[in-house]
Amino acid sequence: MQRIGQLTTLLQRAGEGDSEAADAVFAASYPVLRRLAHARLRGHVRTPTIDTSLVVHEAYLRFVQAGDLRLEDEVHFRRWASKVMRSVIVDLVRRRKAARRGGDVDEVTLSTDLPLPSTGRGEDLVLRVHDALTAFAEVDARAAHVVEMRFFAGMTEPEAAAALGITERTVRRDWERARLMLAEMLR
Repeated sequence: MQRIGQLTTLLQRAGEGDSEAADAVFAASYPVLRRLAHARLRGHVRTPTIDTSLVVHEAYLRFVQAGDLRLEDEVHFRRWASKVMRSVIVDLVRRRKAARRGGDVDEVTLSTDLPLPSTGRGEDLVLRVHDALTAFAEVDARAAHVVEMRFFAGMTEPEAAAALGITERTVRRDWERARLMLAEMLR
């Protein structure tokens, strides 16, 4: 409980413009953010150009650039972090895919008899889930937050429940309902 109280105090000071407190928030939360980012990237989009450190550092830059962001406590911070990680991962995947396609360079199609290896399946999944989740949020915002925390931030059910202020059972129900709805939307 002492650590939570310290982080809450640091978040309040950072919200008041204390840059040293903002740096201390990052230092205190770095291990948690790194674990969440690592869990999210494992097996999906981890590449030499998109890794755990990059996601965490991009999230920190967005925290610093947010300016008047008001985060009351650690729970609020973790909710915000899950949204930012989703945004960072989706932006990095889009940038990588655009660069892989040549960005704004004219496209030239080459014909070959050899099948090309399939690349970017995890990246495609991230973008498809992001688009489906955006549409799903209009139907059930709380369940969309659960998916965001579980899928994009790699949070466990107890962590998501604490961040949303709901029971683990509710998280499980929302997660199952959202998975069924998103699976249908992704077909």
